[in-house]
Amino acid sequence: MTALKLDRPVGRRGPFSRQGSHRRRVLAAALACALSFTVFWIVQRLAGVTMLDLMVYRAEGWTARTGGDLYDMLATSARLPNTYPPFASLLFVPLTFLGVPEMRTLATLGNLLLLIAVVHLTLRLTGLPSLARGQRAPRARQATATLALSALLVWCEPVWTTLRYGQINLLLAVLVLWDVTRRDTDRWAGIGIGIAAGIKLTPALFAVWLALAGLLQARRLYEPGQGLRGTWNPWLRQACVAVLSFLGTVLLSAVVLPRDSARFWTEIVFASDRPGDVEITANQSLRGVLARLLHTPDTGPWWPAAAAVAVIAGLALATAALLRGERAWAAVVCATTALLVSPVSWSHHWVWAVPMLILLGTETVRRGGRATRTGRRLWAATGAVGLLFASFALWWVPHRPHSHAELHQNGGQMLLSGVYPIAGVTLLLLAAAHLRRTTAPGASRTDAGEPGVGESGAGMAGVSAPRGRDRRPDGRDRHRAGGDGTPAPPKASPRTDASSPCPRVPADGSGT
Repeated sequence: MTALKLDRPVGRRGPFSRQGSHRRRVLAAALACALSFTVFWIVQRLAGVTMLDLMVYRAEGWTARTGGDLYDMLATSARLPNTYPPFASLLFVPLTFLGVPEMRTLATLGNLLLLIAVVHLTLRLTGLPSLARGQRAPRARQATATLALSALLVWCEPVWTTLRYGQINLLLAVLVLWDVTRRDTDRWAGIGIGIAAGIKLTPALFAVWLALAGLLQARRLYEPGQGLRGTWNPWLRQACVAVLSFLGTVLLSAVVLPRDSARFWTEIVFASDRPGDVEITANQSLRGVLARLLHTPDTGPWWPAAAAVAVIAGLALATAALLRGERAWAAVVCATTALLVSPVSWSHHWVWAVPMLILLGTETVRRGGRATRTGRRLWAATGAVGLLFASFALWWVPHRPHSHAELHQNGGQMLLSGVYPIAGVTLLLLAAAHLRRTTAPGASRTDAGEPGVGESGAGMAGVSAPRGRDRRPDGRDRHRAGGDGTPAPPKASPRTDASSPCPRVPADGSGT
């Protein structure tokens, strides 16, 4: 290149214009997100939302602060009881130092920021907006995708209802997603799941999922004559950290609130009817569906049987997906399973609709979108699931507190009041089809122009190791580029004769 060319200013097609284009897209996405959130906030205020659950949280914090009985307390004019472990009440104590208007404003703002965090962590987990494996997405693309999707997904019914009641569901989702997107070498991975389970018991299923995957991986790693030392793996460690973190919350509560802790773990934890009538349309668990289907709140042996089938199938799918490197599918399937089998899953508990829709959208794009038959089917499935969560259809049926109107529904009303369990079962079926497709002999992602993922599950979808860190803990290269510049499959493990099923997530969030 001549000196004249070096001195020539960069034209409109140069790198500076590209950076400017990225900045304009980020700015446009930020403005769209701010506008959507502002309209959302205004609409909620016009609707007269009361943030009823937030007031219950404040009452729990006040009761814990003043030494009252947590589980005899009834809060607000609706006389709602406390159903959370005592550790949650300790976290709610700071709410008692705020005025009610300030508390409501901060809760709304905090939940909107948590929604952005959920979208960001899910994109990091699924690999969007970098769709090709082994590629790093510019941070501008990450920010644009996060803000644009947040502007859209805030209007899903579970998110709307979470902010309407001032619930903590988005916080729990962030704690879990923060854990499952951390690198396997992170010794503290699992603490988020443990704390989430200490606040609300349902996330404890994630620890069971990690333990099952870790035990199966340990079996793979076991070699006769070497003992159990070589079977220790990141998933077992993460499950142990989650359990120890959860036990830490129990111990702290027992020290600070010994009477309430004893009563919760010996009495309240077994009172599955304490949260409210199981048949009401807001209960989007299998138990709620069965109560409406059988026209009685007493579901007899049907609910335990249905829950057992769901938890076995869901954990089997989630564990198989994790062992094959499909961590995004595994995490979302585990969350969906927990929502299905819980005795009560209010509609706002289904904020995992946000990761669910992002996951399905990611897979749709990777399968070629509308250009392929598989992509078109996934577009249809994604659109149908999105419609279920955005339509507010469950509220189209007759419902009134304590009226038991849901026990007299017809067939059409039962379908409308069971849309979330239908979406959850649909996701489990899609996960089963996805795993079968990607592990079949000779399977490949030719529809999307990507290499297939075999049973070894090498690599996580769309997540690559940071530059300069693409090495395994033993120092060996994880990927070595082939002659055409594309990364070759990981080398086989000397123990398992299969590539490592434990995908690493960059600590800085790159590659997403």
